[in-house]
Amino acid sequence: MSIGVVGVGSWGRNHVRVLRSLGVIVAAVCDVNEERARNVAREYGVERYYTSLDAMLSRESLDAVTICTPSVTHADCAVKALEIGLHTFVEKPLASNIEGCLRIVDAMRSSGRIVMTGFIERFNPAVRKAMELLETDEIGEILMIHGRRIGWWPERIGDVGVVKDTAIHDIDLTRFILKEDPTQVYARGGRHFHKLEDHVQAILSFENGSKAAFIEANWLTPRKKREMELTGSGGVISIKFLTQEVSLEKADMVIEPIVKQEEPLKLELQHFVECVSSGGRPLADAFDGLKAVAIAEAILESIETGRVIELDLKNIV
Repeated sequence: MSIGVVGVGSWGRNHVRVLRSLGVIVAAVCDVNEERARNVAREYGVERYYTSLDAMLSRESLDAVTICTPSVTHADCAVKALEIGLHTFVEKPLASNIEGCLRIVDAMRSSGRIVMTGFIERFNPAVRKAMELLETDEIGEILMIHGRRIGWWPERIGDVGVVKDTAIHDIDLTRFILKEDPTQVYARGGRHFHKLEDHVQAILSFENGSKAAFIEANWLTPRKKREMELTGSGGVISIKFLTQEVSLEKADMVIEPIVKQEEPLKLELQHFVECVSSGGRPLADAFDGLKAVAIAEAILESIETGRVIELDLKNIV
């Protein structure tokens, strides 16, 4: 399998490293910064580098690409790759707006190729352990999810705010865990230090009214925290994403199950490679990416208007 990596900044460089460790041929890398592209190619033994995606796509014989460029370029890059028949992995958010996501979905359908959205937390071993506990009914029916992602602004981010860059992980995980889409969103937030929103508190409500998710994210606090609590009718599961720890609290005990430590990005890209090889459907596909962006835009609309926003994601595509 031959893969090209598009965008080799801090995260794209990790893609090259991990793909090489999986034994995949990274045939070429592409970045608008020639020095960066050249240095990454040299460091990881990649034969060719480009500063133009069009040039890379026209000259290389690839099976797939991974796209790690700024969010506003995701749609253009993905559509170009799909139109020439390449399987495509796109880092979150799938695109910077719904229109861009729909362009990718249309190109995916026309090409018959796989699109995977980079929701890395689905592959976090702590999340996998929490899902195992849910499947054995350890906490009964889930009533409430509380996701918290706080810390300083990552200077590499400038094209989307904290909702589409950071909170979107918990937006996606809420759908993944509950296996349903929210029907209403209400949010508060705004800009404190940055040109785009840098803090948000959002409530996602679900169809039967018995479940809700509270999502908190900001780029303002000095210590980085990535945590989630799942409150059920019979207990609470707590997840710490950074340390890959899980705890289970019940009325008469607290259990901290052993979680095998693994790199989520390696598990995620390995899954993409396997899907390309087998033709299987990715765990996080283009429709998951589209729905997460739609929910994020509803959150932003609620912040702007101060209103509850109704959602109907069943008819979005």
